Amino acid sequence: MADDGSASNRRDPIKSSVGHVAGQRRRQQAVTVAKERRELLVRAKRLCRVGTNGDVEDSLVENEMMIDEEQPILEAQASKSVEELKSAVQYQGKGAMQKRVTALRELRRILSKSEFPPVEAALSAGAIPLLVQCLSFGSPDEQLLESAWCLTNIAAGKPEETKALLPALPLLIAHLGEKSSAPVAEQCAWAIGNVAGEGEDLRNVLLSQGALPSLARMIFPDKGSTVRTAAWALSNLIKGPESKAAAQLVKVDGILDAIFRHLKKTDEETATEIAWIIVYLSALSDIATSMLLKGGILQLLIERLANSNSLQLLIPVLRSVGNFVAVDPKAILTILIREQNTEESIIGVLAKCLRSEHRVLKKEAAWVLSNIAAGSIEHKRMIHSTEVMPLLLRLLSTSPFDIRKEVAYVLGNLCVESAEGDRKPGIIQEHLVSIVRGGCLPGFIELVRSPDIEAARLGLQFIELVLRGMPNGEGPKLVEGEDGIDAMERFQFHENEELRVMANSLVDKYFGEDYGIDE
Repeated sequence: MADDGSASNRRDPIKSSVGHVAGQRRRQQAVTVAKERRELLVRAKRLCRVGTNGDVEDSLVENEMMIDEEQPILEAQASKSVEELKSAVQYQGKGAMQKRVTALRELRRILSKSEFPPVEAALSAGAIPLLVQCLSFGSPDEQLLESAWCLTNIAAGKPEETKALLPALPLLIAHLGEKSSAPVAEQCAWAIGNVAGEGEDLRNVLLSQGALPSLARMIFPDKGSTVRTAAWALSNLIKGPESKAAAQLVKVDGILDAIFRHLKKTDEETATEIAWIIVYLSALSDIATSMLLKGGILQLLIERLANSNSLQLLIPVLRSVGNFVAVDPKAILTILIREQNTEESIIGVLAKCLRSEHRVLKKEAAWVLSNIAAGSIEHKRMIHSTEVMPLLLRLLSTSPFDIRKEVAYVLGNLCVESAEGDRKPGIIQEHLVSIVRGGCLPGFIELVRSPDIEAARLGLQFIELVLRGMPNGEGPKLVEGEDGIDAMERFQFHENEELRVMANSLVDKYFGEDYGIDE
């Protein structure tokens, strides 16, 4: 099978014309999630304040005084520190090594004590060639660690500052190997993670220089801090939008065993970083998705959802579940049947997420449910018979717009048989009636009024179901009673041809000249 990152046409909402949405969403995860991580959840680039050997640096104590220090003073200190490092590197006399370490430590302290380190000043003074020289093999660990730490915080800066690390990348990657001490390797992994977090061009450079297999091997041992740092760097390295890095990662011998082992651990920090790797693997690589599913990843993810209250962990775990559900309905059906209606079942954990106060969890849980609901009749019946139904109906009328749209997909999918070809999907009348009786129609009509084309289409498609499928011909009266005719008539001259034709056809067919004559 070609590993092109494509997904099956899941989440067929009411009509097959939008059945590609799940596939697009799965691929887009690799881009949009990365942006959210950077801005909201876990920064794509991280400033290093505490050494990888666990020592708390003195600069953290003085940080209280330095945090508001004038930037020009910090910049002057950085320039002076680089000049002192240059002198120390050139010095060959007694105590030369200690002189270099002292100069490196001072530069690192300056680059660590502010939220906005004076990186530009350090670069202008010529820091990179000196730091690369101090990274040379055979140097003492203390020197290597300080050099890598400086490079880590430079890489956490602006894009052009991160790119300045290009000459240092080969040595940073080389120090990921077994010949380096654990603190040095971890600090180099941190620096590489910051570089990878900058963008696709730098990720490609790192991949071409062999960073991926070296980082992958760092998560094999059970060394918590090292595993977390390496896993975070790996997730930055494979996050897309291309699938080649994800495909390369799953070919590393032992990587899947390591992923499963760390996901099972009680350490939520480690599990969180591993879960982000799974998000990108399942979003970008069909080969990786298949291998993970065969290994039983879904059950592990569901157990994590059931047993954790950590938002940082729940988000990537839930998104991973959504990706797997989108690509393999059979896998999820097996789990649905095996563990029905318990708190530990997939429906139970999704209900937990729908009840959460966190917007992201609600939205992602609804997306997962929409893909389950797009499956077989068994999928639909199991959802319809559970505790999530009243939650979904409430969310459709009370939630922010993005959540309401996801919920609308779930409810719409529950009312129709799986679409085949271009024919109209058959209506599951029992579900449609109970959902309409539950008060969902105003929420769908509100979507019709939305400027969002996808949401408006969803609303129109559900109205069509109501008009066509409610018993005793009561559909038109229900739609009219909620001002649905007015909502559809806004499309009479709409620029979107599909929506214009759909809305006008419904109005003509169900509310034409003969409407109401029988009364």
